[in-house]
Amino acid sequence: MGLRVPGLDQYRENLRIAMDTLRVSKLRSALTILGVVIGVATVMTMASLVDGLRSQIIRTVEIAGPTTFYVLKAYSSTPVNPRDPPAWIRIRPDLSEEEAALIRRLPETRYAALWGQVLQRLSYQGERTQPTAIFGADAGFPEIQGGELTAGRWFTRAEVVGGAAVIVVNDAMARQLFGRLDPIGKVMQVGARPVEVIGLYQPPENIFAPQGSETGAIVPYRLLDAQFDIDRNNALWIPVKPRTGVTVQAAQEAVTIALRERRQLRPSQKNSFDLVTQDQILEIFNQLTSVFFIVMLVLASVALLVGGIGVMAIMMVSVTDRTREIGIRKALGATRGDIAVQFLIEAATLTGIGGAIGIVIGLGAGQLVTRLMGISATPPIAFTLVAVAVSVGIGIVFGVLPARRAARLDPIEALRYE
Repeated sequence: MGLRVPGLDQYRENLRIAMDTLRVSKLRSALTILGVVIGVATVMTMASLVDGLRSQIIRTVEIAGPTTFYVLKAYSSTPVNPRDPPAWIRIRPDLSEEEAALIRRLPETRYAALWGQVLQRLSYQGERTQPTAIFGADAGFPEIQGGELTAGRWFTRAEVVGGAAVIVVNDAMARQLFGRLDPIGKVMQVGARPVEVIGLYQPPENIFAPQGSETGAIVPYRLLDAQFDIDRNNALWIPVKPRTGVTVQAAQEAVTIALRERRQLRPSQKNSFDLVTQDQILEIFNQLTSVFFIVMLVLASVALLVGGIGVMAIMMVSVTDRTREIGIRKALGATRGDIAVQFLIEAATLTGIGGAIGIVIGLGAGQLVTRLMGISATPPIAFTLVAVAVSVGIGIVFGVLPARRAARLDPIEALRYE
């Protein structure tokens, strides 16, 4: 069956007929496009979310600097059970302050320190937060993680070396605990341990720490090590910054040689530590989000398939209901191609409307989700265009069979149909 490309006037007429048909069968049409709406909305929401998360990670890499890398006891894309780690992790020695100092003294490095993290509640006079990430670090924390002080100061060298009971608190959490009181100089609790507030810290927007937790507060590492039980498999690491002019590869080679010599590893033995770069963090994140996005696409495809089958069903019913109309049009000179194009346009209009509604809902839901997560995202224009094309394409594909059926009706038999 050859199809003539309809002229502009014919297209407008077919579009008008399609809209009239939709108005006549509002409920049936609405139920039919629901699957298309759900599928397109799901794709748009996930596209907005993934775009926002990727932008967040990229901004954080820019904060830490593309040359920053991390020394870990063992690198795994998922945390290991601290009470029963795999054998290959158990045989590895824990990272130590001495190793961090060794790395810091290398001519290729500008910064290195041992950091740790625990989850604890912050409290003050009956007010307390949910368990949040407490970092053990030094005054170099903002250089790696970004952010800035909004009040007070960072740790002195003496406080870092002595493990003093001092703390720099997340500004938002300080407002939650202290209200209108000035927190500086007040004694609060981390878990059950008293500490003095010496500073308020505002994290950078959309921060992505290596361990993936929000920064609740920072204390000197030695205080964290002495007062809390640190998961030394997952929550202990050494951030390293190379000197200006030194490449990441050169700094990593220097660190690797220094740690292997300290741990007395023979040439045939593998490293008993791992080095992780910002690119590796991005790569793992992209793998995770890609899998997540593929799953969402599969679910959305199922909804679109259901919507397409619904379109085919309603168009089949429409052909039956309008058999006499088709006969009259053929009697007046309409060709098979004219009839087929009419029903294809109706099907494409049906799914096009569903796609447009799905795009609006998906973009709105995406913006809502990203705002609730505290990340910013731009509307995925490319996915919007793809979603429109896919939704219209579904109407055309699933409208072919009803269109062929309508085009093949015998005009004499159609005129006799009651």
